[in-house]
Amino acid sequence: MDASGEGHRPEASRRREELVLVAYRRLAGAGFEGLRTRDIAAEAGINVATLHYHFPTKEALIRAVVGHAMSRFASTLSGEGTPEEMLRAHFRNLRRLLRDEPELPAVMGELAMRSARDPALAEILAGSDRAWHAWLVRLLDGKADADGRAAVVMSTLRGLFMLPATAQDSGRVDSALAALEGMLGLA
Repeated sequence: MDASGEGHRPEASRRREELVLVAYRRLAGAGFEGLRTRDIAAEAGINVATLHYHFPTKEALIRAVVGHAMSRFASTLSGEGTPEEMLRAHFRNLRRLLRDEPELPAVMGELAMRSARDPALAEILAGSDRAWHAWLVRLLDGKADADGRAAVVMSTLRGLFMLPATAQDSGRVDSALAALEGMLGLA
């Protein structure tokens, strides 16, 4: 058994992933107020005891949802090409992510609000921010005020992704991303 209390069986991994996705969608649709383990279990077609086998606590399930959301953002980062190509790919992938996964901004907004009252969640999000910032600074190395430019990119994108209504306005998203690309000399 691993640290989560479950074996390495493929069906256990699939069930766990399914539960994370159900919780992710519920968090996007109903917020933390509507995130009830019994509802997640029912939607997944299992009983609550089975859900707790995979996720002993609601917090463990929330942490898995955070991991899923962070992995979606990580999928926009490219490790190939020149720094300019990697930044262009990042923005292109962010546009795709917002278009293809409209629930992500709602989840990120919920996580951001909860992190103000949850130090452990705040640290997870801060760790992701530190890694993202370091990646951007590395790509912007040699440009004037790489640190400040990285902060502007992150603040703008965080605002787009954490405000669901803003993220749904494709014109505003495209405008903001085009302005960032221009500021970074990518246009």
